[in-house]
Amino acid sequence: MTSRPTRLLRAALLALGLCAGAAAQAQAQTAICYNCPPEWADWGTQLRVIKEKTGIAVPGDNKNSGQSLASLAAEKANPVADVVYYGVTFGIQADKDGLVTGYKPAHWDDIPAGLKDADGKWFAIHSGTLGFMVNVDALRGKPVPKSWADLQKPEYRGLVGYLDPASAFVGYVGAVALNRALGGSLDNFDPAIKWFRDMKANQPIVPKQTAYARVLSGEIPILVDYDFNAYRAKYKDGANVEFVIPAEGTIAVPYVMSLVQGAPRADNGRKVLDFVLSDEGQAIWANAFLRPVRAGAMSAEAQKKFLPDSDYARAGTVDYGHMADAQRGFSDRYNKEVN
Repeated sequence: MTSRPTRLLRAALLALGLCAGAAAQAQAQTAICYNCPPEWADWGTQLRVIKEKTGIAVPGDNKNSGQSLASLAAEKANPVADVVYYGVTFGIQADKDGLVTGYKPAHWDDIPAGLKDADGKWFAIHSGTLGFMVNVDALRGKPVPKSWADLQKPEYRGLVGYLDPASAFVGYVGAVALNRALGGSLDNFDPAIKWFRDMKANQPIVPKQTAYARVLSGEIPILVDYDFNAYRAKYKDGANVEFVIPAEGTIAVPYVMSLVQGAPRADNGRKVLDFVLSDEGQAIWANAFLRPVRAGAMSAEAQKKFLPDSDYARAGTVDYGHMADAQRGFSDRYNKEVN
């Protein structure tokens, strides 16, 4: 006859085994994505549908692109994330730093050659155009600014925000856009540095993470941000928000994803990357007013809600590889001369 202590020991071991099995199963159905914030670019919907369609849970993550790259570097010997989403320059840098590995997801051939690494170290999933997201009600009767120069007018003191140009990708995009609009180049950031230094007199608000909710609340009446966030605020959240493409010009840029080198749940990560480029995944981006990387994924209904093509004619592109090479030098200079 088995003694009572033996039976208790077996029961405890069985319970531990069941807990370990449950933990392993949960691990098997999870993927960690750095910089997939639910409030940004409608990642909230994308993550929910990924769980529904693939069974893989992807927790929201509020890092910005720079913070994600720093985390990948710090964890290189023992990776935590499986996939990462960031601005194109950070994807290029992650490849150079050996932090990501090649993967060519489903619909790889639909991605234009200039919007992917040849070995699949990074590839675009959608793009956005930079401009001003303006909460008209929060301006309290002040006119909607129409240019980079307008943002420095005293009437907008304390009303203008932009993400940290030395850390967040959208912040760096703003620096590149205004620098280009004011006559600079990727080899000469003098116009941008001067603009940021002059802007300090207007008491700008400079968050490090997405500030979408702060615009809707009126805390930041004017935010240098992408068209897709402004359209989402206007058409989905019903806010009195306008999107402005500045008179001097701006740029459009892609956002990209990568499979992390040594990802602990690489198979799940691959499934996530496949899904965001699937017909359904691309449609989610389009319905959130992003421009999907796959041609034809943008619905006519969504397109109607964008500003006219004549406005978008003021949005150009740049050499994204050169933009990546210039980023650290700009960030160092910004931190020394502006912060």
